[in-house]
Amino acid sequence: MRHILSALVQNVPGVLSHIAGMLASRGYNIDSLAVGETEDPRLSRMTFVVVGDDAVIEQVRKQLEKIVTVVRVDDISSRDYVERDLMLIKVSAPPDRRGEIRELVEIFRGRIVDVAPESMIIEISGQEKKVESFIELMRPFGILELARTGRIAMVRGSSSLRNSDNHDDQALANSRCPSGSG
Repeated sequence: MRHILSALVQNVPGVLSHIAGMLASRGYNIDSLAVGETEDPRLSRMTFVVVGDDAVIEQVRKQLEKIVTVVRVDDISSRDYVERDLMLIKVSAPPDRRGEIRELVEIFRGRIVDVAPESMIIEISGQEKKVESFIELMRPFGILELARTGRIAMVRGSSSLRNSDNHDDQALANSRCPSGSG
């Protein structure tokens, strides 16, 4: 089963490398990984999609929580959440086929973000299955290039990864800073 893990980590150099190395050294495969700064510039959110049963996912979560720069890890798979995947796709677009492509982009609520004499770059965001469906529809036109962010997700409602645990600020304060002064 696919699980979505959301981790709050210190926004310091080497965190991504350390976490990816730990997961790889223990044989865990990451289907998707997205990372970016949060509303607090000291923290980043990492969203992992990992395949495994509940026991494997619990082990991954525990291993992640042992890393000093990890503040909190939650498996949000069983909760009510919103997920998105962002893709840029460059397709062959000769002038006589642009109308077809434009219609498909509109149906999928995408945006054409660049037009060249023989190609277009399209931006699509949504659930993974939506993005995958659009890719399949673009194959006959000729996909020249494709880039995806990986999945990001957030639990619905007023709770947040940050405020779901009262000791997050203390954990952040007590953990090592990159300069060793913290």
